[in-house]
Amino acid sequence: MAFESQAVRDARIDVGAVLDAVVRRLPRIVMVTALLLAATFVILMFMPRLYESSASILVEARSNVYIRAANEQAPTSGGDAGAVSSQIELIKSRDTLLMVIDKLDLRSVSEFNGAGGGSFSPLAIISQLLGRKATPVSIDETVLNNLYDRLTVIQERDSNIISVLVRSTDPQRAADIANALANAHVTRRAELSLSDTAEASGWLRDEIAKLRISVTEAETAVANFKVDNDLFTGSNNTSLLDQQLSTIATQINAAQERKNTALSRAALIRGMIERSQPIDGVADVRESVVIQQLSQEKGRLQGEKAQRSATLLANHPTIQALTAQISELNNQISLEGRRVADALEAEAQIEADLEASLQADLTRAKSSASTATQDTVALDSLQREAKAQRDLLEGYLQRYSEAISRTDSNSALPDVRVVSIAAPSVSPASPKTQLILLAVGIVALATQFGLIVFGELISGRAIVPGHSTARPQDELDEVPFVAEELEPGELWQEPPAAIVTGPVDGAAPAEEQSLQTVKAGRPEFQRFLQAFTNARTPALPETVEVGAPEVRGPEPVSPAADVTAAPRPAPGLVTLSDLASDLVLGRTHLVILAAHRSTADCEVLAEELVGYALARGLSVALVDAGSARTGDEAGLTDLSANAASFGDVVHKSADNSFAEVPWGQGREIARSSTKPLTLVEALGDLYEVVVLMTGRVGAASSLPLFDGLDGRLVLVAGDEDDLDAVAETRGRLLDAGFERCEVAAAPARVAA
Repeated sequence: MAFESQAVRDARIDVGAVLDAVVRRLPRIVMVTALLLAATFVILMFMPRLYESSASILVEARSNVYIRAANEQAPTSGGDAGAVSSQIELIKSRDTLLMVIDKLDLRSVSEFNGAGGGSFSPLAIISQLLGRKATPVSIDETVLNNLYDRLTVIQERDSNIISVLVRSTDPQRAADIANALANAHVTRRAELSLSDTAEASGWLRDEIAKLRISVTEAETAVANFKVDNDLFTGSNNTSLLDQQLSTIATQINAAQERKNTALSRAALIRGMIERSQPIDGVADVRESVVIQQLSQEKGRLQGEKAQRSATLLANHPTIQALTAQISELNNQISLEGRRVADALEAEAQIEADLEASLQADLTRAKSSASTATQDTVALDSLQREAKAQRDLLEGYLQRYSEAISRTDSNSALPDVRVVSIAAPSVSPASPKTQLILLAVGIVALATQFGLIVFGELISGRAIVPGHSTARPQDELDEVPFVAEELEPGELWQEPPAAIVTGPVDGAAPAEEQSLQTVKAGRPEFQRFLQAFTNARTPALPETVEVGAPEVRGPEPVSPAADVTAAPRPAPGLVTLSDLASDLVLGRTHLVILAAHRSTADCEVLAEELVGYALARGLSVALVDAGSARTGDEAGLTDLSANAASFGDVVHKSADNSFAEVPWGQGREIARSSTKPLTLVEALGDLYEVVVLMTGRVGAASSLPLFDGLDGRLVLVAGDEDDLDAVAETRGRLLDAGFERCEVAAAPARVAA
């Protein structure tokens, strides 16, 4: 890996020298710019003045209620971009341009036929000076090319209006060409509509002639089939057999109804006689002449009996005689009622016989209808075919009549129309002398200034070398060296500039391996690991390669010089309530929790802080960078290994008030990755409270990954932790480079 020297990194640009070089060459800059402007002005004076005129065409579907077919829907007024683009291509087509050329006789105009100076252009002059002759073409091709060069057809933004812009040396000619183009396009669209209608009329005429023959044949086949199979129809377009079946069924229903009525009345009369109830109220009994006479006589005798009862006793012979006569009349009425019931039953029997006869007729009719039904299926098929042919013929006849009536030249409304005619322009459209001179001046000045600055930088006159200062040896030792990613099974080696060999006595194998790895990592890992290992690591034997710079190992530490014996600042204790209050009041935004002994202490405190902040309506983000519990969801380990994106590792609640970043599916967080730090910084911009758990403090802690965060570092102590050991750990964190470290007890310890 290549490194820059300190002097090169400290070099800077001398702005004063650059400005001085520009000022020295200022007269030359002004003179060159003036010459360029004068030459440009002279060239512009010889260029012809072109005037531009514009005509506008509206593209929309047009129709009129008086010329539209009866069943035709009114076209919508809106258009699409594809239709407008097609209209633009039609306007610029060869046929439309030829119509304008013929109408205005542009072949005789020197501006377009190439005979005069109308085709003046710098490229044409250069070609003539070089002696290059143009290939001879026809006069139509010359006029078309010149007209196409002077023509611009564009669509106005967010509209269906097409602007036809034409430039010419004569303002009146430019307006005439623009109007002629617009009118030619409208006329062409009308002709296309009429041609489509005329072609449709011819096709319809041929089809109608064929359909008339088909309809005649189909209707003749229907009539012949009816005659051959006796399928005659009566009123309401119903066959005679169907009408006969309907009539017999109606008669059967009526006979059944009369029979049931007679039987019901007879049963009613007999029941009333058996119950000794008067039957005078029954309609059939009351209509009998005999019963009417008996009822009159009974009524006379009952009246006489009532009159005699007023003067005679009940056992008087006259009263008894009247009673006997009345009883006899009742018996006669009962006998007459039975005769009426017998008559009703006889009537029911007659209706039953009639019903049986009708049922026999119905059976015979059904037998005949079974054969007729099969013939009706074939008849229906023939009728459907005839009806389809007839409907198609009628539809074609209607369309043919409408098409014939719309083939006149004035009956078609094209889908385009001129909405704005072109007028002669007063001022020329090109060349824009002022704008061209301004652009030439700006380009000339910018080019000369750029060349001067570039020359000064290339020559080195504008580069001022910086003053390098010697760096302390301990700072040189901490210069980061980014190691290449190792393949599986490959061992890491020290950089060739400083190779340290030999065993390290007394150092723990795991911590030594971490030390060897972190020495090739970032500076914050070096400081952090040194603070947590030099209390137990003796001096390293130094074996230095010949010609390599000196490598300083850790200073030897005597057993008496233990870190606990060194004076440490008193631990800054903070309670859970104070920490939660600072979060709610906004005095603290990011809390970094590091466990002294158990990661569970951090999790308990983090849950309390998150719950307290959510209860106060704050948005909270919880980041797990120390539990080392793998799960199914993507987390920090996957993010650091480039196995997941930022959005995959942030798991949000339904209302987006809480976001959690778990440990992930990996075993450890890649210390060479800066993505975890970037993620926490991004969460700090999005959420009001961010709680970061880094796990147990030690050589394997992820705390150095988040070095540089503007957060509040809190060392969490458990119930069984020794306060002196907590103070020692806090001192080591301060030695590792953290400016501030507070100590908080886990919630279980506070409760105790």
